[in-house]
Amino acid sequence: MPNSNAVNVFLSFDFGMKSIGVAVGQSLTYSATPLNSLSATDGIPSWQAIEQLIQTWEADAMVVGLPLNTNGNYQAITYAAKKFANRLHHYFKKPVFLTDERLTTVEAKRKLGNFSNQLDSYAAKLILETWLREHREYSENEQKNQKDASPPS
Repeated sequence: MPNSNAVNVFLSFDFGMKSIGVAVGQSLTYSATPLNSLSATDGIPSWQAIEQLIQTWEADAMVVGLPLNTNGNYQAITYAAKKFANRLHHYFKKPVFLTDERLTTVEAKRKLGNFSNQLDSYAAKLILETWLREHREYSENEQKNQKDASPPS
């Protein structure tokens, strides 16, 4: 799916130690679509698989869900998710945004049922759609900057 100059494309990740949910979305409609989850070993995915996703979808930036306790406190997996986000930025040199992901898995289970193999990626979809709605000005400013940088027709 080619990326037009007027639309920002984002990949979103629902980080887990064994599975990482993935979704792709864009700033035109502020919507996202779940993709296949990535297997992970102790939170480490295939970086080549992520590179392929970035290239296929021509992603401009990435969003990683930050798993906080319900009271907002960090837990062990919160630090692992931050490390994953830092590695994404280091390896791929694209903006990476962290966002609160509390209750996205609960919502995914409510929507899909407890036994769906798409829970993680559906949670990534919810994470990205929430982030897009909360950060419309980022997307709109990026679109304006792209238009301003475009040569006159």
